[in-house]
Amino acid sequence: MTLPETADRPATTNPVLRVAPASPAAAATYFGASLAFHADVSDVAAALAAGGDPGFVVLDSRSTASWDQGHVPGAVHLPTALIPEQAAQLLDRSVPVVTYCWGPGCNGATRAALALAELGFQVKEMLGGFEYWVREGFPYETWEGPARQSADPLTAPADSDDCGC
Repeated sequence: MTLPETADRPATTNPVLRVAPASPAAAATYFGASLAFHADVSDVAAALAAGGDPGFVVLDSRSTASWDQGHVPGAVHLPTALIPEQAAQLLDRSVPVVTYCWGPGCNGATRAALALAELGFQVKEMLGGFEYWVREGFPYETWEGPARQSADPLTAPADSDDCGC
C-alpha cells in the first residue's frame, strides 16, 4: 500500500502491508493449525492447576543443569538428545505431550516436539517456554525446592487472573 504523496511527505510504501494480508480463509486455516501445534503458558498452568488429570504430560527438553535451575512442577525431564532412546520408557503414546525449553529465543522445544512426533507421539509446544512460565508468576521447582517470582506486568495482567485472550 502506498501512502499518498503530500508536499511534506513523499510517497512511501507501508511496511506492514508491503505483503498483502492472507485471505480470511487462508488465515483461518493457518491460525487453526497453529493452535493445534501450540499451547501458551497460561493455558498449560490453568490446566495443571485445575487438579486431576489434565489430559497431557509436560516435558522439559533442557539439560540437567537447566532442569535443576528451575522447571515446571510435575514435568518430565527428557533432554532432546535422549528422546529417541528414552521416550518410549517414560511416556505413554496415548497421552499428548507438551514440550518446553528456555523461551521464545530457543527452538529446543520445537526440536523435542519433532523428535516425539517422529516417534508417534501427539505433541504441542508450549509457547514462551520456561522463561514465560516464570515471568507470568507461576510456581516452579529448583534443585533447592519450590520457587515463585512476581508476575511481570508486561507478560501477565496485574489485577486479574485472566488476560482476556
